[in-house]
Amino acid sequence: MRGNLTVRKVKTASGATAVQVVRNEGRKRVIIKHVGSAHNERECEVLPARAESYGEAHQRQPGMFAGTPAPPSSSLFQNALAHTTLISLTRQFSRNTLFACARKCGLGRLPELYLDLALMRIIEPTSKLRTLELLQRYFNVSYLKRTAYRTLSKILEHQEEIETAAIQTACNDLKENFCLVLYDVTTLYFESFKEHDFQKPGFSKDNKPRQPHIVIGLITTRSGFPVMHEVFEGNTFEGNTMLDAVHRFQERVGETRPLIVADASMLSTARMQQLENKEYRYIAGARLADTSIGFIEQIHNELPRMDTASRRFSYAYAEQKVSVICEFSEARYKKDKREFDKQVERALKLLERNETGRRAKFLKKSKEKGKPFVFDTALQAKAEKLLGIKGYVTNIPEQEMPDAEVVANYRDLWHVEQAFRMNNLELKARPIFHHTKEAIRSHILVCFMAMMMGKYLEIKTGRSLRQIRDELWRVQEANIRDELTGEVYVLRMDPNELANSELIKLLDPEFPH
Repeated sequence: MRGNLTVRKVKTASGATAVQVVRNEGRKRVIIKHVGSAHNERECEVLPARAESYGEAHQRQPGMFAGTPAPPSSSLFQNALAHTTLISLTRQFSRNTLFACARKCGLGRLPELYLDLALMRIIEPTSKLRTLELLQRYFNVSYLKRTAYRTLSKILEHQEEIETAAIQTACNDLKENFCLVLYDVTTLYFESFKEHDFQKPGFSKDNKPRQPHIVIGLITTRSGFPVMHEVFEGNTFEGNTMLDAVHRFQERVGETRPLIVADASMLSTARMQQLENKEYRYIAGARLADTSIGFIEQIHNELPRMDTASRRFSYAYAEQKVSVICEFSEARYKKDKREFDKQVERALKLLERNETGRRAKFLKKSKEKGKPFVFDTALQAKAEKLLGIKGYVTNIPEQEMPDAEVVANYRDLWHVEQAFRMNNLELKARPIFHHTKEAIRSHILVCFMAMMMGKYLEIKTGRSLRQIRDELWRVQEANIRDELTGEVYVLRMDPNELANSELIKLLDPEFPH
């Protein structure tokens, strides 16, 4: 062996041959590494070769004629493998990478348990008990069940810290200025028909009206990055959720008064008045079918039936005057016309068969004897005048924001809808295996953290969360134990061969090399 380390063979009291890597310091010999004890000829070949490799790797100075070492003979390599055991395959690379992403999102100071629960929503969402088992299997990370559940219940103490981190990440890293925020709600139902103190039946967007559920309100940036959420009882009307969430968001961002974009169901006359009183600007979908006959006639007469044609109208909701922007779309007209014709045909067939007990849009109760229902021609004419037309209500003057920009801002709502789809499909926020209010809110907060990390990676890399997860999951570590020495060696795939090199660039220098 070259340099200052040498291989030493010493007979032991048991008759075996101890193989050591030593260094001479003056008259003193220092044992650097005890490689193992050879008890037969094969071990006498393998252990010295292993000691040579160790010594070459730990020399204080390289040899004068250092070069590429000769590859070991196949027999020597096979002998070396004969004394090794594959203990496990782990995915530490995935965990380390998602931890680096969590730090990018400002979540690095949270207890590791919360980060592990959040990243497992990305990797393999399941119950909390199963998650603890998978953390052990995939990452060799162990948590006591009792300790984990007790710690999870305290995550709500960090909600303000988590949402503040989300706002700072959106502002500093994603360069959002919060001049516009998107708000929408969704519902999550429970696999039960028994309601609890927080889970209650109500309007369900999953078409599960008889099952208890909860209502979740979400605020995102224009790019879809989540910055605030609220959890409400299942029987809460979704229009009553917005002001609480917006008020808390306003407290976080300070003096900025964001433009609020919401669906039609979010704004009632009372809600618009409250926003006006607090000097908020808003854009929401307009329920044109609920407006007066005179206003619908005005739209019908003044809005050109040309694709993307738009017109701004003034309309009074109670005592409040707002602008209603109406836009005509050829594609929307074709879709609306198909649905309109089906509904008319259904109503006429029900009348013909005298099956008026079944629901149909264009049927109404009749005052004539022998005719419980009649065809509603007035409603048919009203609906026909609105085919292909979409309305948007706003309190922003045209001089401040042109109609085309109002429409474009409203269409950005698909980002928050996509965030909900990620939460439900990719992160699998349901089924929820909890019953108490605190446990449910803790679960949703973990999902919110996972959504932060997932959307951050999607926005920064331009790839879907599924693609990112698949790329990370390709990198494995083989944990191999040397049966002669008892040492465990880790062999990992080269992450630099990942197709998603943008991910490594994004997380560097956070990236765990």
